[in-house]
Amino acid sequence: MVSISLPNHSLPSLLPTHKPKNLSSQNLPILAKSSRSQFYGLKFSHSSSLSIPSSSSSVKTTIFAKVNKGEVPPSFTLKDQDGKTVSLSKFKGKPVVVYFYPADESPSCTKQACAFRDSYEKFKKAGAEVVGISGDDPSSHKAFAKNNRLPFTLLSDEANKIRKEWGVPADLFGALPGRQTYVLDKNGMVQLIYNNQFQPEKHIDETLKLLQSL
Repeated sequence: MVSISLPNHSLPSLLPTHKPKNLSSQNLPILAKSSRSQFYGLKFSHSSSLSIPSSSSSVKTTIFAKVNKGEVPPSFTLKDQDGKTVSLSKFKGKPVVVYFYPADESPSCTKQACAFRDSYEKFKKAGAEVVGISGDDPSSHKAFAKNNRLPFTLLSDEANKIRKEWGVPADLFGALPGRQTYVLDKNGMVQLIYNNQFQPEKHIDETLKLLQSL
């Protein structure tokens, strides 16, 4: 609740000497005390005032399609940890594991990457390529790959464009980028979608199980 303290003046001196204009509800300021909404973790920037749109105004939203099993996902061309451009079409003709992860060097993401590394020979035996994608830049990927001796490709989706196009869901009410793995067959069709944010190593078990059945 907001409390208002008035200075020690007589009440008549505080009253306007002229008739105030009618105030429109569209122009009333709303003071924002906190930038965090109570609903689903939404955040708003601090502002001294916020105009309320009229009921006739339209709100535009962007809806991204979700990639489903049995579909061919949107193609992409991104930079890898060496700054070279890599397209999804490069892997056509062989199975490919595309895994989206939140960030380089975080404990869970490091554990997942190292699990892919430790099983990399099994992926090669299955004829599959492994590709990791996050919003980190190529230099971050390069350090991450070097620090953990990662033998596979890491791609930089800095604007999260591909993550959105593929419909990778976020976790913790949108606060944490999702951890989702896709297995594409040699024709580029999705055969498995696996999502598990808090058990990163299970992504390796599930993908290998599927690859061995193709």
